[in-house]
Amino acid sequence: MKTTFMTSLLAGAAVLGASMAMQTTTVSAANFSCSTAKIIVPWGAGGGTGVIFGTFEKTINAMGVKPALKMVTIPGAGGTKGAKEAQKAKADGCTLFAIHQSVLVNNIMGSLKFNWDAFDTVAMVTDTPEIIGAGGHVPYNDLKGMLAAAKANPGKIPTGVSFGATSHLLWILLGSKTGTSFKYVPFQGGTAGRIKGMRSKAVDLGGINMAAAQGQKKDGTLKAFAIAADKRSPLVPDLPTLKELGVDMNFSLTRGVVVPKGTSKDKIEHWAAIFKKATQNAAFKKSMAAKGTSLVYKGPAAYAKWFAATSNDFNAAAKGVKLGRYGK
Repeated sequence: MKTTFMTSLLAGAAVLGASMAMQTTTVSAANFSCSTAKIIVPWGAGGGTGVIFGTFEKTINAMGVKPALKMVTIPGAGGTKGAKEAQKAKADGCTLFAIHQSVLVNNIMGSLKFNWDAFDTVAMVTDTPEIIGAGGHVPYNDLKGMLAAAKANPGKIPTGVSFGATSHLLWILLGSKTGTSFKYVPFQGGTAGRIKGMRSKAVDLGGINMAAAQGQKKDGTLKAFAIAADKRSPLVPDLPTLKELGVDMNFSLTRGVVVPKGTSKDKIEHWAAIFKKATQNAAFKKSMAAKGTSLVYKGPAAYAKWFAATSNDFNAAAKGVKLGRYGK
């Protein structure tokens, strides 16, 4: 599954670079001190975020922008190593940071002393919704049955998560919205590890992101109950949203770009315009959509508003179950 997703992403990157080669940006360069800016990705180059931002790098550089953009991976400590490097960088527009909700979770868990607002927001650029999934062996076949089982067995249904990560918060938030609780079983290897656990009957439940779902065999060893998105996905049109089923909740892995606090407005707007143009590339959008990831765009103010609301939701849910620093 993961190999299929990553291989196709990498192949798509080469095509996208060629398709953008003749395009140039109309964005005028702000007064930068660097000829090449770096975007720090706090995970390995072969992971989903690394592959996606590597494609952004190729797409943006094919636009002929100045400064050019180079992806630098600084993996380690659940994304905190790269986050710390980015946060202390000079606020000159020459360092960007690829961010998602892991910053919120790491702050809750105490591994980061700062939160998203230690940066200035530039743009939200991708969205990959989560699916509420289960192993094929469970006796229920829909969300209603799953929630009924959870209410009848509070804290007992084994649910695969990466403890203290976004996959953990998914179920905590679902529990807070539905009056349920689950037995969390830690798994390594992200979505791939959880899928393996559900297939092998080691756990009953787990989150499956849309990108990972595309590589799965339809052999009855997995079930899908709902997608945590505003609307149904054309890739799984028969799968209802949580909201359709009465649960007012969205949950996606949402990637974006931020810069060190204090970066000037003209430099923020420069990069925001460039990433906006990249997200509008038709070939790029088609490539990502086929893998369950949407290219989206929210500018600096809208992205900050989204982060503030999401942070409030995460912290309220964590406080309710005394997770991380709320358990002290």
